[in-house]
Amino acid sequence: MSSSPARPTRVGIIANPASGRDIRRLTSRASVFPNAEKASMIVRAIAGLQAAGVHEVLLMPDKGSISPLVYRALDMNGPSTEGQGVRFLDMTVSETIQDTLTATEAMRDAGVTAIIVLGGDGTHRAVSLRSGQIPLLALSTGTNNAFPEMREATVAGLATGLIATGAVPPAAGLRRNKVLQVHCDGRDDIALVDACFTGHEYIGSRAVWDSAVVEELFVTFAAADGIGLSAIAGQLEPVSRTAQHGLHVRCAPVGDTPRRVHAAIAPGLVSEIGVREYSHLVPHEPVLIEGRSGTIALDGEREIEYHSRSRIEVKLDPNGPVTVDVAATLTYAAQHRLMRGYVGDAA
Repeated sequence: MSSSPARPTRVGIIANPASGRDIRRLTSRASVFPNAEKASMIVRAIAGLQAAGVHEVLLMPDKGSISPLVYRALDMNGPSTEGQGVRFLDMTVSETIQDTLTATEAMRDAGVTAIIVLGGDGTHRAVSLRSGQIPLLALSTGTNNAFPEMREATVAGLATGLIATGAVPPAAGLRRNKVLQVHCDGRDDIALVDACFTGHEYIGSRAVWDSAVVEELFVTFAAADGIGLSAIAGQLEPVSRTAQHGLHVRCAPVGDTPRRVHAAIAPGLVSEIGVREYSHLVPHEPVLIEGRSGTIALDGEREIEYHSRSRIEVKLDPNGPVTVDVAATLTYAAQHRLMRGYVGDAA
């Protein structure tokens, strides 16, 4: 591998201790992703980062679910975490989504050149709200995951390190993602995967698992083999992450329309959804929604309550967060013999 950069390279790691523990464990057959495994993933990711030449790793603290496990694991393999270039951020922990937002801001201000995120779609959405143009490595540890991927953390850390140190250029290893811009009564928000309009008038338990309440659905991409609300769109017309468009689906009660699809909207839960119509969502062209009341779920969780006088605008933006393409990054590294140079192969 090429020599280390002149200035120290910092990478952040944000692991949500609550990911994979929402109400869908009770309403469907979603499994719990243990925090012990998240801690193990952090340690493995650090090994990959350090092998790639990253000097310092900043971690988001919590109130005891993950942090002590990481401390113990690192201490078993060598000196203190400070000596290994690993430290937890000095921040107030509330055990709410504010922790993710605060940690992302602190990492951004500290000059990290990449952030590894362990969580579901909601966690990645929160990080994206504050990360700006910092590349993200999206690792899946949530209940319904469409945006992050299941990856071995060691390999993910190695790829992230190659991007963070500049060994692999952005054009070779980064991918720009689409995002939904949602504007409602002066509030601006985003969704990485889907924005769902439901007839529920209150946010309540946040997670959406009942397909009967879905009225309209907007997606940035939709895989035919996906899970979650975007799977509804995926069964109508698959849309890739790299496609220039998204999809807008208008749903209806099953008895009110002859067009229906079956989709896996949660682990162990396949639902029948009535579809009134659907169309392509073109970048930068807003869709207006008025004259109704209910809630808007962003990436599977209800976030916004609206009423009949609300003016809502949904728009597809192709300039969303940048993520590390693990396969592309490591392929570039192999083709350019970066790892051979690092381990001492002069050929």
